[in-house]
Amino acid sequence: MPEGDTVWQAARRLHIALAGKVLTRSDLRVPKYATADLTGRTVLDVTPRGKHLLARIEGGVTLHSHLRMDGSWKVYANGQRWSGGPTHQIRAILGTADRTAVGYRLPVLELLRTTDEGRAVGHLGPDLLGPDWNPDKALENLLRDPARPLGEALLDQRNFAGIGNVYKSELCFLLGVTPWLPIGDVPADRAAQLPALAKRLLEVNRDRPARSTTGRRDQNLFVYGRTPRPCLRCRTPIRSANQGDGARERPTYWCPTCQTGPTPSPGAAQPRTGPRRTTN
Repeated sequence: MPEGDTVWQAARRLHIALAGKVLTRSDLRVPKYATADLTGRTVLDVTPRGKHLLARIEGGVTLHSHLRMDGSWKVYANGQRWSGGPTHQIRAILGTADRTAVGYRLPVLELLRTTDEGRAVGHLGPDLLGPDWNPDKALENLLRDPARPLGEALLDQRNFAGIGNVYKSELCFLLGVTPWLPIGDVPADRAAQLPALAKRLLEVNRDRPARSTTGRRDQNLFVYGRTPRPCLRCRTPIRSANQGDGARERPTYWCPTCQTGPTPSPGAAQPRTGPRRTTN
């Protein structure tokens, strides 16, 4: 499931492959842009914004994409066999003299004027891995709705951008509170630590091939996807349940001993054998 660190890695790969080079191939396989031709234009940069990717191209054009649950960008040397999925899943191809970037299963793909990027990403809060990061603003945004469950507030990209379902569960564990605890009830000292902790987790993982929040070699994550295995700290079986506003339910994981706060009724907290895919 792509989160802010994964998108940052994708942007870096695309930037290294495309930036400063002239496009020799352009194929956008979505009906609205099927006739768009970007060949002959130079790619200026590829920038991540939260979970969004912005490829800025000569002529004041930006190709905006979002990976959500299953999307990915792959980069291949010319002549290399493409292996990101079947051909019918390809949504974009951007080629240069020596590299080809292929976008698979992209649920969001659109061409924008670069001056209109705000239409796609202007709603986002401070970016955990971006130059606009502001921990005070992030905390202010989170606390604006004190009755909102912490897990839901963390996933709201308007508060701060880059957290997905994995980091949501892991952050709640590290703070020692359940994802259903209203954000206003999180002890003030722990709430104050939250923005810096979230940033730290993404920063240490943006250069890693495998995400880790534990610092251990034998187990990368504390709670996410670990039901019903024992907690790494107290050995209590990890629990899981869906959390959301009814429109989008997310599998959520917690330790009933290490984390304090409200939880779903026992009938709603069903054991799982691993993470379940959800949109993001």
